[in-house]
Amino acid sequence: MTIERLRLLTVSACLGLCLAVTAQAADSEVFTAEIGGRVHWDFSTFDNDRRGTPDRNDTQFRRVWLDLSGKLYGFTYKAEFDFAGLQDVGGTRGILARDVYLARRFAAGTLTIGQFKQYFSLDDRTGSNFGQFLERGYAASTLAPIYRKAVSWQGARPTATWALSGYSLESIDNSSIKGQALGGRFTWAPELGPARLRHLGLSLAHEHYEHPGSDGAIALQVRARPENDLGTQARLTFARFDAGNDTDFDKWSLEYAEVLGPWSWQSEFSGGRLDDGSQRAELRAGYAFVSWFVTGESRSYDRKTGRFTRIKSLNHPAGAFELALRYDRMWGDQHLNGGPDLIDASAEAWTLGGNWYLRPNLRLMLNVIDSKNRDRLLHATVDHTRAVTGRFQYDF
Repeated sequence: MTIERLRLLTVSACLGLCLAVTAQAADSEVFTAEIGGRVHWDFSTFDNDRRGTPDRNDTQFRRVWLDLSGKLYGFTYKAEFDFAGLQDVGGTRGILARDVYLARRFAAGTLTIGQFKQYFSLDDRTGSNFGQFLERGYAASTLAPIYRKAVSWQGARPTATWALSGYSLESIDNSSIKGQALGGRFTWAPELGPARLRHLGLSLAHEHYEHPGSDGAIALQVRARPENDLGTQARLTFARFDAGNDTDFDKWSLEYAEVLGPWSWQSEFSGGRLDDGSQRAELRAGYAFVSWFVTGESRSYDRKTGRFTRIKSLNHPAGAFELALRYDRMWGDQHLNGGPDLIDASAEAWTLGGNWYLRPNLRLMLNVIDSKNRDRLLHATVDHTRAVTGRFQYDF
């Protein structure tokens, strides 16, 4: 058993003990505990072309999360684990740590220490329970740093949020990525009245990878999937750094979203630049989508975190129904300094989504996806995949 796995089990045991004594706590202001979680069960069917290896129709538990959160002597805490990996891998290797942190609120902001999702892009910061589609777009799935060991300072005002984070490139479950990083996010959303919102945001990150591809560190690569987690055969590589040279990775994302009653539209333009002293890669990605609640509900927004969250109420006993359409594109190239391109690739996808909210915390999702991957060095389409994907989702 590795040290990291031992730590994970230790944290789990400690939090379980805390939960067991919650009922005996005499002062709820000193210690509180609450259990939460989510279950996402997915299916996918594919219509593959004859290029490349076809994907198989399949089902999976995309997420099976349990978390414990609350207050402890003036701190807030959270410990969250994903058990979905147990369907493929037994033992502790099938359990992944997500948010595991302590936080303390001060007058000027909140200090957070532990492991948590980093502050990058509206698409990634909006939780998987609340997105319009089963999977996030190309930029969030390739550029967002997600869960990392970190320390951060974040704050909010009625119309703005900000966050600054220093983080390791390691996580509790993965110590094969070596390096350090600094990132931050700023959002602004002026008061426009009920059922009306305009969101603008900027995310920045600088990551320094230590000798990727050598001395036990895995290669640094950017690979995009066709907006479907089960579409493993259609992944496209945009950059790969494995020569062992220290590599800098600079990232940015511009955010925009608007809500007008049952209608909303959202877009981001993101990019990244990798440089190891002998070669460089340039990445760009952008998406735009429009959403319409047929039953008249409106997307909910959390002004304390600058992201979208759960719809607050349903207008009809049968639930709420939402339609959404997204176009997503990513492109990039990699070359030796002064040399020709080694990689020049692009990917694009159209996704039509339907969401039926039986309750605010219970919904059925269906996506129809048409994606294409192109090798621009060969001037050829290397994959064209159509897929129908669905999800049963419940959270508590």
